[in-house]
Amino acid sequence: MDRLRDRVILITGSTGIGAASAIRCASEGASVFIVSRTPDHARALAERLEGLGAPVGWAAADLSKEDEVEAAVAAAVARFGRIDGLFSVAGGSGRRFGDGLIHTVTGDAWAATADLNLRTQILTCARVVSQMRDQTPNSSGTRGSVLLLGSVTTAAPVPELFGTHAYAAAKGALTALMTTMAAAYAADGIRVNLVAPSLTRTPMAARAAGDPHILEYAARKQPLAGEMLDPDEVAHAAVYLLSDESRAVTGQSLAVDGGWSVISTSAEPRP
Repeated sequence: MDRLRDRVILITGSTGIGAASAIRCASEGASVFIVSRTPDHARALAERLEGLGAPVGWAAADLSKEDEVEAAVAAAVARFGRIDGLFSVAGGSGRRFGDGLIHTVTGDAWAATADLNLRTQILTCARVVSQMRDQTPNSSGTRGSVLLLGSVTTAAPVPELFGTHAYAAAKGALTALMTTMAAAYAADGIRVNLVAPSLTRTPMAARAAGDPHILEYAARKQPLAGEMLDPDEVAHAAVYLLSDESRAVTGQSLAVDGGWSVISTSAEPRP
């Protein structure tokens, strides 16, 4: 239970997968810094980690704004002196902006969805990687590990149930970002990977969680997870990819999906 001992992990997002990963990293000995758009969520999660005895810090920031990203990363470095790992989780559904099938998507809907799911991760990675390149290697001889959060639906889509094309485009772009970053920074001792979950029980998935038709389909599509994947399953994978256990792993996408990407089953029409 000490795979992240003496490591500083920055996590964006304070609910769902972000919260589960923060708790899991803390239990593995990490110092954890949380960045969230919602101060109350970040504070509550930080207090929970403190209750577990973990060194913790937090900052509220809109990660689509460059100055707020810079301030948040600076706060993490001021608190702990370095950043050994980043799990860039922050993002969400673009349905409220008008995301849907491409023939219905407006330029404004795309821009807002991309800001939430792509711009946030690009700006965060830019500042964190810059920090990692400047710091001395850790005890493993590396400078850091960056982990992005994708989605299995970009490679194994279900258009009958999950037809949000701007979200899919933004999440899919993260695979290209991960691959090119991994190639660019390997010589600096910085690893970059991506974890792609299937339907997971998070606040973002509230619509799906309340839809029996979607849950019935998911139970067939991801039988190892059941109706919905538990965020802890993603957190377990995150610990591996952030820790020295994956020291020789970079440029890889790991699907944590209960079988979603390999099981072929059609979504039945709604009754």
